[in-house]
Amino acid sequence: MSKNLYSWIWKWHFIGGIVSLPIVALLAVTGIIYLFKEDYEAPKYKDIKTVEVQSTRVSYQQQWEVAKKSWDKAPNAVVVPQSITSATEFVSGRFSHKSGIFISPYTGEVSGKIQLDETDMHQVRKLHGELLLGSYGTKVVELIACWMVVLLITGVYIFWPRERGLKGLFIIRTKSTKRVLYRDLHTVTGFWFSLVLLLILAGGLPWTDVFGSSFRWVQEKTNTGYPSTWEGRAFTSEVKEKALPLDTMIKKAKSLNLGGEVTLHLPLSDTSVFSVSNQTSDLETIRMFHFDQYSGELIHSHTWEDIGSLMKIRLWVMAFHQGQFGLWNWLLVLFTAVALIVLSISALLSYLKRKSKGSWSIPKVPEKLNVGIVVPILIIILGIVLPLFGLSVLVIGFLTMVFPKKRRGLV
Repeated sequence: MSKNLYSWIWKWHFIGGIVSLPIVALLAVTGIIYLFKEDYEAPKYKDIKTVEVQSTRVSYQQQWEVAKKSWDKAPNAVVVPQSITSATEFVSGRFSHKSGIFISPYTGEVSGKIQLDETDMHQVRKLHGELLLGSYGTKVVELIACWMVVLLITGVYIFWPRERGLKGLFIIRTKSTKRVLYRDLHTVTGFWFSLVLLLILAGGLPWTDVFGSSFRWVQEKTNTGYPSTWEGRAFTSEVKEKALPLDTMIKKAKSLNLGGEVTLHLPLSDTSVFSVSNQTSDLETIRMFHFDQYSGELIHSHTWEDIGSLMKIRLWVMAFHQGQFGLWNWLLVLFTAVALIVLSISALLSYLKRKSKGSWSIPKVPEKLNVGIVVPILIIILGIVLPLFGLSVLVIGFLTMVFPKKRRGLV
């Protein structure tokens, strides 16, 4: 029974690995490239983002007016400059539709514009997240990510060193056959990077369509996301004759001494508010402040403690996925992505060494196999948590029943 179950799990680990391998390798390569985003973009946009210091300055209010006149988009935020050599960035849109116009605080001239979805690194991110295929590609990547979770779980079970003992977790047999060499390279690498890979996968899943939307639904129903007043739409300013100049609000934002990148969100109507937020890898220092646009009075503020537990987990794993917790995190994600490439190549080479000519060489299992109750329960749980994996299992089960064995190919 134990041997047959081992063969059955090994068969599906094998099939899942072969089908997923090309996209897994692509995700690893594009992930590595995207880790160097800041290094790539810093010199590329240096002339736009940095300016020469001069003796005279143009007010932020005037710069705002320049931005509105020089742009076909309405600015909804301004990034608080962190250096006297920084151009003032006015922002329009959010997420992938975000764009920025940069204005010299000394001359009031536009130094340049950056449309996020037209940048090179955004294309790398789209390739990484959706294979440049839009919503369809996003679901393909999500499906592969779901199967990667299954591959990691089944891989640890299958390749646990039963015969060799614990040394099988550390020693790669270099003096044996090439098949054994590649197999050991695959298993040892996979074992030591399995937990980190699971964390990285957890950080990527919130961006997906099916799992991501389901996760957000659970957050909403359990009230464990951002508080409803986080973005300030629930607050209004008491309308008076004249709103505060932008310079006053920039000064107020700086006085908050927030860490990371600080953004002042601009009022979009006569009754809306100024809001100040910061984006930082030190998640516990995240803040959000809402001010009356006429009096500058603080209406409401939020801290990390106001954020729900599921959103906190989501923010943490997403930041970890991108290597944002400092050099140690960046290097760990980089090495893990390299390890994933090693895993993919060594798995393919090991398979080619064992593959018989004219055959897929799929691990064989008895036609009538009772896998017990534990495995089906685990599959059901994974199918609920990872809906696309559950759907793929149903499709595979349907094809297995409908088509004769000789016509099922890999199934």
